[in-house]
Amino acid sequence: MSSPDTNLTKQKRRHRGPLIGMAIVAVLAIGLILFWIGEVFVTAPGPDNEPAVETSEGVSPSELDSGTAEVDPSANVEEVAPGDTEVQVEQ
Repeated sequence: MSSPDTNLTKQKRRHRGPLIGMAIVAVLAIGLILFWIGEVFVTAPGPDNEPAVETSEGVSPSELDSGTAEVDPSANVEEVAPGDTEVQVEQ
């Protein structure tokens, strides 16, 4: 059953403010999500810009990848053959 004294014009006027407010909040939330996703893509490291990370020996990852790293002769270095899966741990 519905109320016999329904004034649709009055009801539309009363609900206009809250509906506009909810629409504004929804648009701002969508805008914030799109901004956040855009920032993630802009600040993500790509294949061209390598992170400026140095290893503990002072050799950059790009030098290690290219095989041009200079190693201190006094460093504790152990050569490993390709395919060698055995791991040795010093104690």
